[in-house]
Amino acid sequence: MKPADLLHARLRSHRLSAPAKSVVDAADHMLAVQSQDLVAGRWALGVRTRGEPTQRAVDAAFGRGALVRAWTMRGTLHIVPARDLSWVLSVTAPRQRQQAAGRHRDLAIDDRVVDAARSALRPALADGGCTRAEAFDLLRGAGIEPSAQRGIHLLFTLTINGEICQGPIDAQSGQQRFVATESWIRDAAQPADPLAELFVRYIDGHGPAGARDFAWWSGLTLGSAREAVERARDRLREIEADVFCAMRTPRRSVSEDIAFALPAFDEYYISYADRSVTCDPEHATIVGPGKNGMVYPTVLGQGRVVGTWSHAQATRAAPAQLFDGRPQTPEVEAALARFRRFSQAD
Repeated sequence: MKPADLLHARLRSHRLSAPAKSVVDAADHMLAVQSQDLVAGRWALGVRTRGEPTQRAVDAAFGRGALVRAWTMRGTLHIVPARDLSWVLSVTAPRQRQQAAGRHRDLAIDDRVVDAARSALRPALADGGCTRAEAFDLLRGAGIEPSAQRGIHLLFTLTINGEICQGPIDAQSGQQRFVATESWIRDAAQPADPLAELFVRYIDGHGPAGARDFAWWSGLTLGSAREAVERARDRLREIEADVFCAMRTPRRSVSEDIAFALPAFDEYYISYADRSVTCDPEHATIVGPGKNGMVYPTVLGQGRVVGTWSHAQATRAAPAQLFDGRPQTPEVEAALARFRRFSQAD
């Protein structure tokens, strides 16, 4: 597939040139957007929504239980539609548990400690939930030291067990509250074949792509990814060997010539085994991930990464840092201004 054609198709599947009508619709289409940075995760939905979406709209969706945040794959937080959380974890949790086992041994996290953590959090979860800081205080009160990432790994374990997730935004702290999934999520989807469904939904929101891309994105083994391809093959179009796209793709409604300001860790950049079609290799070290694991917010021009920017600085109208000394253009300024309106709307 020619690189230009691949970029055109991905701009549509990512809902950039074919934006969704609401942030919840964008989340439904993407299935999961990376969100270890909550600002980035919110904007990942905003930039894929038509009109003038706001951070407040995303937070309202958290508040009414349409969206949640959880460690859905690769040990990484993602925003997902609440109804899809359980079946996604049914596919990805075993692999995440296996990959975390060594770290949990180092942190002295075993079944006994997990049971104690569950008991310590249960009253708060039954009474509206708790923020991470509050959860750590409850763990300390039960004699469980949460420092050195021990607390976050306990929350991770309870999450991939399907017991808790991050839901409403706490009005005072601005943090999300951990809530019990059993009471918070009342409308859980149950696809007949969750592994096949995961690949189909990945292709819907990220295609064209193949098994290696899916293995990277999902955190599954390449063998499992290939099994998913075979089980989902009749639900997708194979446009060339091991390159799949959805049966129906969103209709483009936004010019591909405009610039897009994508958040840190955005799916458009991070979700593929090979990112060279999206970003020149000489610029990949600037974008990341680097030694600190960071993947910076990016500016897209005609589907390719042409620079980076900062969430915090953009709110103060600072310009993007475009590669090769390119000057700031009105299109890039418009993209940054849209983020400002999203994050600052009352």
